[in-house]
Amino acid sequence: MSEFEFRGINHLALVCEDMGRTVDFYEGVLGMPLTKTIQLPGGGQHFFFDCGGGDSLAFFWFPDAPARAPGIASPAGRVDGGDFVTAHGSMNHVAFDVPAERIDEYVERLRAAGVDCTDVANHDDSEFGIAAEPHDGVFVRSIYFMDPDGILLEFAAWQRRLTTDDVRHAPARPISA
Repeated sequence: MSEFEFRGINHLALVCEDMGRTVDFYEGVLGMPLTKTIQLPGGGQHFFFDCGGGDSLAFFWFPDAPARAPGIASPAGRVDGGDFVTAHGSMNHVAFDVPAERIDEYVERLRAAGVDCTDVANHDDSEFGIAAEPHDGVFVRSIYFMDPDGILLEFAAWQRRLTTDDVRHAPARPISA
């Protein structure tokens, strides 16, 4: 059997409630160019945005889609505001890779655009996984915020290359009843 050759994410497809509002946010606020629009049979739509590196973030809009289900199919809130656990098979959040030297600037740009976001989180291997200040053990710095449909987004900036030393935990298994 041959190996699969992976070159990144072609696209991640999400579902929105209002395609116009989605375009306003992703193109207007975040600056992701709208690159492809598709009108679906039955009145739905499928739009693609360029999120860098040859990758796309796509959205479906279905006229009769069920309402969102925060706390089940998506986090109930940001990681700093409570429960961000989601159901098996759900998507928890989308993290966009951003330049490390611009992460602090991006907090201000988001807030200036009226987007409620976290302060920059300095992710490390400490007990709680976040340090108050950047240090040599911080592997990624990030900002969390929600899109207009309650989709949890993250701007993530790698601080160093990950190595085999970063893989230290055995995978968890559910406890049988």
